[in-house]
Amino acid sequence: MQKHVLSVLGCLATLVPISAGELKSGLPVGDYPGPFNVADITGPAAGLELCYRCRYGNQPVVSVFARKLDANAIKLIREIDSTIGKNRDSRMAGFVVLLTDKPHDEQDQLRKLAAEHKIRHMPLTVYHNTKGPARYRINEKATTTVLMWVESDVKANHAVSDNGKDLTKDKITSIVQDTRKILE
Repeated sequence: MQKHVLSVLGCLATLVPISAGELKSGLPVGDYPGPFNVADITGPAAGLELCYRCRYGNQPVVSVFARKLDANAIKLIREIDSTIGKNRDSRMAGFVVLLTDKPHDEQDQLRKLAAEHKIRHMPLTVYHNTKGPARYRINEKATTTVLMWVESDVKANHAVSDNGKDLTKDKITSIVQDTRKILE
């Protein structure tokens, strides 16, 4: 009888949601960030397809994967861009990857955005679909995923499902503060 009760309780436990928790998107901390190609729109290789992951090698890198570049995403990118500019001596680098099914349609908008918001240290790039590189496991519910790595080791991962609601000033501050993890 005890076995049956425990069995039923075990089944019921699997039906009860534990907690929503944080959105998981992208490579977990400690994972290896593999190579992938993007089309560079505003960076030093503008007009070319390349692997910024490969180009930056073991440098401290911040990569922002975004499905939309709204006002909050732009605030985040500007803050990270500024942080990269202040840490050039540490060879800190970064790039933005817009995940889109229409990469050619986004190019003029990205150039305008970079000029208007003075984004100088983070190339704005496009990836050829909304899923992102398969190995990176970007959650389809994430509008923005930020990965930070150094020496081929992910040190920080942040994801938000709704830039308007979740990418708050405090969240942006928290993400920017995490850049210290790749500068240590």
